[in-house]
Amino acid sequence: MLNEKVSKLLNEQIVKEFYSAYLYLDFSVFYEAEGLDGFANWYMIQAQEERDHAMLFMKYLQMCGEKVSLGAIDKPDKTLKSLMDPLKAGLEHEQYVTSLINDIYGAAYDVKDFRTMQFLDWFVKEQMEEEKNADDMIKKMELFGSDAKGLYSLDAEYATRIYTAPSLVLD
Repeated sequence: MLNEKVSKLLNEQIVKEFYSAYLYLDFSVFYEAEGLDGFANWYMIQAQEERDHAMLFMKYLQMCGEKVSLGAIDKPDKTLKSLMDPLKAGLEHEQYVTSLINDIYGAAYDVKDFRTMQFLDWFVKEQMEEEKNADDMIKKMELFGSDAKGLYSLDAEYATRIYTAPSLVLD
């Protein structure tokens, strides 16, 4: 049995991961409408990753014999007007998710729940990568996005991203 607070936070994280997927789908739709298929692809794949993260949290709770409680997913509330808006909102969101993972880790640490801490280790590393990717996208857009050829090259780069499911094994 998991500690009640840890279990509650893990359940809440499922909904927040699904919200992340929903947010990134919104970004994908925005870029598709702007004619930037590569950016749209990048965020569509990001949405798939976030959905899988939610599924990993769900599977972990189930393996621990805990009840999974799915909540409502809020509508994304970001106003997207410029090509930079989703990128900045993405970095801000990833920093927020990092804080959520850290909060769960801290709660697990407080009750010496080493199994949950070990489970979360992968997410801690993943968040470092997510924040770096988001920051890199902003830097590249600042450097090259105002130039049509540069933007075309960035879009082509992001079009090459393919989906790779998380390698975290729970069984």
